Amino acid sequence: MVRPGALPFLWSEGESPQTLIERLAAQGWWGQIVGPHGSGKSTLLAELVANLPAEQRPRTFELHDGQRSLGVPLRSLAEDAATLVVVDGYEQLSWWNRWRLRRHSRRNGLGLVITAHADMGLPWLYRTQCDQAMALAVVERLLSEHDSPLDETLRRTLIDHAAAVYHRHEGNCRELLFELYDVYEALR
Repeated sequence: MVRPGALPFLWSEGESPQTLIERLAAQGWWGQIVGPHGSGKSTLLAELVANLPAEQRPRTFELHDGQRSLGVPLRSLAEDAATLVVVDGYEQLSWWNRWRLRRHSRRNGLGLVITAHADMGLPWLYRTQCDQAMALAVVERLLSEHDSPLDETLRRTLIDHAAAVYHRHEGNCRELLFELYDVYEALR
């Protein structure tokens, strides 16, 4: 339910995958998506990659749990200048491997798109955030797409619970959804 791409990203007004791709192209295919834990960075990245023009060839790496390297030799990334290196969780890389990746990408004319929790010095592409209105919109979307109609009392309980839980998780929409799933299963 909350894996990246399971739900479409909720775009800010005036933003779309196309506006982001245009911005990325204007920046020489370099950019960073920055935001706190659980704010939709990976979801946005999945949608961005799915909408790339056919001539862009993404090489995607998802880093977790202190992975300090990409796990492949950098020379394997330089297939051609249309290669777009996509790193979800860029701050997991050691500073040395971040430096090497940036240097390699620049020297070989590769694109580089990353997600991170803080500014990593690449051109800004998008800043994600999950405010309470967005969290409730995600919950509403999930409930409206449910396979079978939900009892209105259960629906209202989940929405009310989402509003209360939002603050406990300090804006982390992913953790909010995990907790709501547990509540849903308990009340069903």
